[in-house]
Amino acid sequence: MRYLHTMIRVTDVDASLDFYCNKLGLKEVRRYENEQGRFTLIFLAASE
Repeated sequence: MRYLHTMIRVTDVDASLDFYCNKLGLKEVRRYENEQGRFTLIFLAASE
């Protein structure tokens, strides 16, 4: 079985990235910032 994707809304991006990257071992692979500054999408992936 392969996990594809999910979306999680957070209020503290830095704390969330610390948890997912430094504690769970995921890596940031892509980031998209909305031109109007309304949201940021950060794509994380497990190391291969």
